[in-house]
Amino acid sequence: MSRTVAVVGGGYGGTAVAKTLESVGDVVLIDPRDAFVNVAASLRALARPDWAGNMFFPFETVLSRGTVIRDRAVSVDPGGVTLASGERVAADYLVLATGSSYAYPARPSADSMAAALDDLRQTNKELASAERVLILGAGPVGLELAGEIKGVWPEKHVTIVDPAERLLPGFKREMRDDLHRQLDEFGIEVRLSTSLAGPLTTEAGRAATLTATTTDGGEITADIWFRAFGLRINSDYLVDGRLTTLTSQGQVRVTKTLNVRGLDGILGHVYAVGDLTDVAEDKLAAYALQHAEVVAQNITAQLRGERAVATYQPMPDPMILLPLGPQHGVGQMPTPGGPAVIPAATVAEYKGVDLFTGRFTAQFGPTAA
Repeated sequence: MSRTVAVVGGGYGGTAVAKTLESVGDVVLIDPRDAFVNVAASLRALARPDWAGNMFFPFETVLSRGTVIRDRAVSVDPGGVTLASGERVAADYLVLATGSSYAYPARPSADSMAAALDDLRQTNKELASAERVLILGAGPVGLELAGEIKGVWPEKHVTIVDPAERLLPGFKREMRDDLHRQLDEFGIEVRLSTSLAGPLTTEAGRAATLTATTTDGGEITADIWFRAFGLRINSDYLVDGRLTTLTSQGQVRVTKTLNVRGLDGILGHVYAVGDLTDVAEDKLAAYALQHAEVVAQNITAQLRGERAVATYQPMPDPMILLPLGPQHGVGQMPTPGGPAVIPAATVAEYKGVDLFTGRFTAQFGPTAA
């Protein structure tokens, strides 16, 4: 029986699938990077570059049996993957796990660990020299970035700007009130219901004093700014339609078993996980890891000649773990009785202290640090 499993993308879901299946199939992981990157740790890595190596897990140590190809997929069809180099990887099972892109520093832009670490060290120097910081976007990324900056440089003035009327709409009022309280204690200024009146003339992440006008008539002076919005689905390699038709958001339609809905119906040997899917839920690493468990179970069953019956059911209520530095933050988790707000100490225990480093060390082996 053919057993080649090609996994396109080495993010949370893709690496977890590859790691699980390498003992039962011939796994080929395709990714241009040389390491799995725990992007949940990116913002702390910016503020504390001596800690940054903890976010990288070299693929050569993550996979002991599987094959890693450092390249980009440019097309996928039901029989395999075509790479930018021109090479073709034939596969019996396909897992699409290319996730999404986001503005630096929330996600490193470099493909190698060495280059990504150099970028973080350089941006840290720029940030260290700035007294006033402007963050565009008051979603989880912008809020977490503000908390990490204040955790290292409590004296810096941090301003967050967002056109939204409320912080984290859709979450319980109790949690949002606690978030405002902590932001006030940190001295983080949040300006909602407004945006910049024009584009900034300085480069993001570079120290240079600027004065910006907001649409409500205000002014902001800062010495450095960061962008904290603009998630983009990484599905360019699928636009040729050789495998499936994308949604208007660039996502892949999947079934409850996380099989891809192809041009000729459901493709029983092709799966998708993580941000790439059209599953109606927030795009979180925790969900991508749950997708990976379902897909790994289904492909394992198929390799044994059995039916793929494991299914994925999105949670009915949103969840979040939002650290504001190592010891502060807010959270909301699902319980049998509905969503429950959790205290900062629990957020720190689950995520804030090490940003899942311990979890991935246990799962993937040692970090690059």
